[in-house]
Amino acid sequence: MPWYEPLGGILELNLTTVVVTGCNRGIGLQLCGQFAERGDDVIGICRAPGDELGALGIRVISDIDVGSGDSMPTLKAAIGDQHIDILVNNAGILHSDELGSLDYEAMLEQYRVNALGPLRVTEALLENLGHGSKLVIITSRVGSIGDNSSGGYYGYRASKTAVNQIGTNLKHDLTSRGIAVALLHPGLVATEMTGGQGIAPTEAARGLIERIDGLNLKNTGTFWHAEGYELPW
Repeated sequence: MPWYEPLGGILELNLTTVVVTGCNRGIGLQLCGQFAERGDDVIGICRAPGDELGALGIRVISDIDVGSGDSMPTLKAAIGDQHIDILVNNAGILHSDELGSLDYEAMLEQYRVNALGPLRVTEALLENLGHGSKLVIITSRVGSIGDNSSGGYYGYRASKTAVNQIGTNLKHDLTSRGIAVALLHPGLVATEMTGGQGIAPTEAARGLIERIDGLNLKNTGTFWHAEGYELPW
């Protein structure tokens, strides 16, 4: 643990350990950068790291595919017994589709990554979380049934609706452990996934971190926009 020696003895610094999946680009990259900039101990999880991620100087665990259980023993071994204060399940994929030409395998792939991925990672690292830890799932308002006014995106919408239910289940199972759960929508963010449409990833990450900082056992299990208002299920 990092420390320095002030007048009269040794003082240990308790850093906040943050783990972020899908950290190689977009929102995940910005979350890692902003958490690290404020002094948190950040661990990024991804399939393949790029130069921008490497430049952050954080610890990176690569070759992890959250859509497959095969990667979870490797992830667990890499984390070891390190306590995690904030676990951000950010990794996700999007395939556009429309009625009449649906690709059901692509829909299943989105379900494996977007819905089962956060659950898979959380279960693998469950013993690294403890009282006061925060579990975050980056979801989307397109998974909201009450907010659906346009249709389309069958696979992506369904996968996000499913992960909202999974997050709600986790709230019930983790409250007794003192772990708070948040389901957060970042907004429409200009990333490779959205074809460059939307707000800057830096802005989205800033709003998400504000919501994460405000997460506690009183508001656990709720569904929020990064801008600070609650969303309908």
